[in-house]
Amino acid sequence: MTDDLRLRRGRGALGFSFFVQGVTFALLVTRIPAIQDRYGISDGLLPAFLAAVPVLAGAASVATEHLVRRVSPAVVLRWAQPVVLLALLGVGAGSRMWHVAVALGVFGLAVGALDASMNMLGVSLQRAYGRSIMLGFHAAYSLGGILGASAAWAGAHWHLELFVSYLPAVLLLLPPAFVGSRFYVSETGQEGGSADAPGLGAGGFRMLLPLCLVMACAYIGDSTVSNWSAKYLQDVLGSSEQLATVPYNVYMVTTLIGRAVGDLGVRRFGAVAVVRAGTAVAAGGFGVVAAAPGAWTGMAGFTLLGLGLCVIVPQTFAAAGRLFPGSSDTAVARLNIFNYVGFLVGSPLVGGLGDAWSYRGAMLVPMALVLVTLLHARSFGADGARYRVRHEPPRVVDVGRGSNGV
Repeated sequence: MTDDLRLRRGRGALGFSFFVQGVTFALLVTRIPAIQDRYGISDGLLPAFLAAVPVLAGAASVATEHLVRRVSPAVVLRWAQPVVLLALLGVGAGSRMWHVAVALGVFGLAVGALDASMNMLGVSLQRAYGRSIMLGFHAAYSLGGILGASAAWAGAHWHLELFVSYLPAVLLLLPPAFVGSRFYVSETGQEGGSADAPGLGAGGFRMLLPLCLVMACAYIGDSTVSNWSAKYLQDVLGSSEQLATVPYNVYMVTTLIGRAVGDLGVRRFGAVAVVRAGTAVAAGGFGVVAAAPGAWTGMAGFTLLGLGLCVIVPQTFAAAGRLFPGSSDTAVARLNIFNYVGFLVGSPLVGGLGDAWSYRGAMLVPMALVLVTLLHARSFGADGARYRVRHEPPRVVDVGRGSNGV
């Protein structure tokens, strides 16, 4: 097998893995009311169940940092993804509260390992390609999220049991995901043992902190949309209940569109310019939402949010890989923790401010936090730098290099 064919197969297999995870996560989070009803979880207890998933995922991401020093991220991903799918099935198969607690616990642990290893491989494969491809992987995730949410809607519409709703997705996605995992590649193309250095020292982690802050702020913005867009449109902007379901779908579609074309923008203009533009668009979206006189203007704001936020997270992972080329797996694992930090902080932050102050005012807080990215835009690399590998096509401006020369 030629090196180029190996990379193309690895890229396709990894893209499918991102897609599968998008479907899986959407199937879980969009059926939370049904999960609550099935197991009799009270409104007071539900936040604890929901918070446990990202907390365990963060712990698993830390563990993955150490695990990939012994085995390749490809091996971790190969086994984590089936566990995530089976845990999803377990959520729908139980009958007692401890059943769902165990299933969600396994789901959280497996998701942390999956997210970390998946992005490790994406960063490594982008380095091997020598050009920006990271946004394409996250576009596959967005596409999976749209399809998963649509399947969840169909299950709810037809009043299907959770197990019946989840089973077709698991049966359809698990075999090709597992078979495709044999084509995963890292930059070295090896599956046994990481090519990365053992870890980051204290000084290295301080260099990573700006990207950690950017990651957390981006996910605060994302969780604001996913958790509060429907309530905001209905309660604040006076939309109908049906119309209130539209903003998140629009947000997901524009996220897919932005990520599908984002790599071209990075290659043409560089990561710094794309991240700055995305940040400005996202902040403008929050501003439009906060000031919207009616529902349709509010939806326009959520549309801008999708187009703006979609580029930040993939480029943050890519920047970590460039900043620490000798220990990119460690950098990605640590950075991935702040994905869950943002998710945990975002929803209660906006909800608390909305109840204590106003929901319009609350929308200005994630806007201000997203703008923090502009202060750290240079961490995404110097414009015009390249990876300097043979896979890079001529006259392509890539995602750039950080202050370490990566």
